[in-house]
Amino acid sequence: MTALGRLFRTTAFKLALIFLLIFTIFAGAILGYVAFSARRLLEEQVNLTVNEEIKGLLSQFNSGGVLRLVRQIERRSHQPGSSLYLVTTAAGETLAGNISSVDSEGLLEAGTYELSYRVVEEGEPRPHRALVETVILPGGFRLLVGRDLDETDRFHTIILRAAGWSILLILALALVGGVFVARRVLSRVDHMTETTRTIMAGDLSGRLVVTGTNDELDRLAQSLNAMLDRIGELMAGLREVSDNIAHDLKTPLTRLRNSAEEALRVGDSSDAYRNALEHTIEEADDLIKIFNALLMIARAEAGNVLEGMKSEDASEIARDVVELYEPFAEEAGIKLVVQADEPISIHASRELIGQALANLVDNAIKYSTEVHDQNVEPSVIVSVVRDGERAILSVADHGPGIPETDTDRVLERFVRLETSRTRAGSGLGLSLVAAVARLHGGGLKLEDNHPGLKALISIPSVS
Repeated sequence: MTALGRLFRTTAFKLALIFLLIFTIFAGAILGYVAFSARRLLEEQVNLTVNEEIKGLLSQFNSGGVLRLVRQIERRSHQPGSSLYLVTTAAGETLAGNISSVDSEGLLEAGTYELSYRVVEEGEPRPHRALVETVILPGGFRLLVGRDLDETDRFHTIILRAAGWSILLILALALVGGVFVARRVLSRVDHMTETTRTIMAGDLSGRLVVTGTNDELDRLAQSLNAMLDRIGELMAGLREVSDNIAHDLKTPLTRLRNSAEEALRVGDSSDAYRNALEHTIEEADDLIKIFNALLMIARAEAGNVLEGMKSEDASEIARDVVELYEPFAEEAGIKLVVQADEPISIHASRELIGQALANLVDNAIKYSTEVHDQNVEPSVIVSVVRDGERAILSVADHGPGIPETDTDRVLERFVRLETSRTRAGSGLGLSLVAAVARLHGGGLKLEDNHPGLKALISIPSVS
């Protein structure tokens, strides 16, 4: 397809033609109405002028008879820009006037007519058209008074010619404007098409150009760029997860295999094989937990649980989690407190919110056992408060905390700080909490609890 053909097939060009047609119809209608109104106004003015002149001439006839009327008409006929005058006898013989002859028998009857006539101009009679009124005088005399319509016709012709040229000019300018707009839109669409082809070829760094006009194409480009950013984040996360799985799961799988080989190589009793199997089961359970956490993060980031969300009480979820972990905290010598008296409704998945809160409580209890300051009572406080239109679920402890420089890094998958290397875990707990918070339109924030860590989940509340 040629470039011109592609241009004519664009939606912008078709819309320009539609608007052009509509505008031309309206412009033609307006100009036609103006021409009609102007002509009607001129004709009314001609009628008014003729009527006034007839009244004046009748007054002259009534006061001085036909001779005075003839002298008055002779005088007026020779004035510049005079009207049309003719006085005849009852037989049609001309007595006075500036009309050489009339091509109509209508003069014998009183009334208003549109007549063709000839007037002497520079010694030569020429045809004209006029609007005249005939009056029958006493004695059978006829008085004809009229005005030439050539000026009216010329004015009407000028208006029609101006309307025609105006419409042609509108058509030309609109066509040029339509081509310009269509070419501009087509250029941007072609650039978008080339960018999408680059992205489909595997280069996810390509982005659509935003011109800054904030028009519909800019808004489309911004939305697509945001979508591409999100896809890029997901792809980067997928690559990171793949790399992390390859590195972090290699060690437990190697331990699992070595344990099985050791049992086969040196095992000489049923107790030895039993111990080896129990150790293998423990390692397998740890692997299953890691895969379950990864699957739950993937579900949260993909939004697969959105349809199962409903109105839940955040305070009730917090109390249930605290009740679940109370025996564990009591065994560890940790005081577990819940501050969630006010019911706060949130649109959420109870399972995911409960799991996220449980991860935070589990971490807080584990690290609270490292408190060595005798003046600080090991405790974990779980609270739910309303902050404007959001619900804040927080878990605060007095453990070693997290350095401010690492608060963002610990939210990544499989990231474990040096102080946590000696503890059991996979480094996926905070990643899961952050994914759940994002799924619910909120976020996870880590703050210094002086001492310890305070984790806050922010979720939109339901009024």
